[in-house]
Formats: sequence, structure tokens, C-alpha cells
Amino acid sequence: MSKKITSKIELTVRLDENRVPEKLHWTAEDGGITNEEAKAMMLSVWDGKEKETLRIDLWTKDMPVDDMKIFFHQTLVGMSDTFSRATQDEKMTATMKDFCDYFAEKLELKK
Repeated sequence: MSKKITSKIELTVRLDENRVPEKLHWTAEDGGITNEEAKAMMLSVWDGKEKETLRIDLWTKDMPVDDMKIFFHQTLVGMSDTFSRATQDEKMTATMKDFCDYFAEKLELKK
């Protein structure tokens, strides 16, 4: 019988009086991360029964807009990489990468 292993990722969100995120911290002990501060996060969970994605997108009120643009670009690039590994669909991956380049160009992000 194989040993069952559990890994835990923990998110802590401190809200202001209007329930707007002020601080985000995360812990992933298996990855060596303990109570690390973040300015933004995106979490997607697949509901297999309903065949839909459930999402939590949070950013702190002091997250600079220019940083948010970079965060989105890097997230899109990462999603392209994940899509490639998950599907091996080279044609669509290339299309997604082209969009990432276009996105960066239009936002005048430096590489």
C-alpha cells in the first residue's frame, strides 16, 4: 500500500473595513515559502461536475497599476506554458505566445 501524502497551500488576506484586501500572505511549506507577502494573486479551480472554472482574483489596494500590467503579462505567458504542457497543442500554444507578445507590445512592457 502506498503512503498518502498531503501538501497544503495557505492564503491569508487582511481586509480593510470595506473588505478590500490590504495585505496578502501565502505559505507553501513544501516549496519553502512561509508567510510570504504578495501584492496580487489569481487562483483558478476546475469544477469537474459543473464543467466550469471557479476563480479568486485579489490584489491589494496599494498594488501599482504598472505592476498589475506586468503581473497579467507574466500570468498569460505562464498560462501559455501550462497549456502547452497539458495539451501538447503546438499550434494553439504559438497563437497564445503571439498574443502575449502583442499584449506586451501594446502595454509597452520591457522584456
